[in-house]
Amino acid sequence: MKKDEWRKVQEMTLPELQARLRELRQELFNLRLQKATAQLEKPSRLRLLRRDIARLETRVTQLRRQASMQAS
Repeated sequence: MKKDEWRKVQEMTLPELQARLRELRQELFNLRLQKATAQLEKPSRLRLLRRDIARLETRVTQLRRQASMQAS
């Protein structure tokens, strides 16, 4: 994920992040299926997707903590 993309992620709302996570997880699932059937063209894409998912999960956690701190 490039710096520009990370800035966009930081500006996203929680529902937008969750929707993006669903998309990335679906793509990861499809790539795993391709890997299982030996049709995967870019194996490095699996690693990049896993890392992007982790980054988005981190941002979701940050937003939830901020929301709970403000609610307290």
